[in-house]
Amino acid sequence: VDVEYANGIKFSLSAEFLRVYSPAVDGKIRSIGSEKVISGRRHVGIMSADPVGNYGVRIVFDDLHKTGIYSWDYFFNLGSNKFTLMRNYIKTLKKHGLSRDPSKRKSSKDL
Repeated sequence: VDVEYANGIKFSLSAEFLRVYSPAVDGKIRSIGSEKVISGRRHVGIMSADPVGNYGVRIVFDDLHKTGIYSWDYFFNLGSNKFTLMRNYIKTLKKHGLSRDPSKRKSSKDL
């Protein structure tokens, strides 16, 4: 998602990054100690992005997450801190032995 502000500041934010940092509470987040961790979203896609008044955008992801409304201020915060946030996310995944890649589903022959 590309976001551009009237003052010329632009950010390009990946679907994975936006999904991981969704402002909504998500049932697919693991609580590990005091940390909230979401994994396996490297290939998540965006199905739609709909304006919510002048406030922001509701993004619907292909993992069916759709409750987050990204305000323009929140987009700005994410864009301004993108590299630090992504680095911290990857560190947290490694710390807990998790991956950005989706888990492999068992096929019927594996059962």
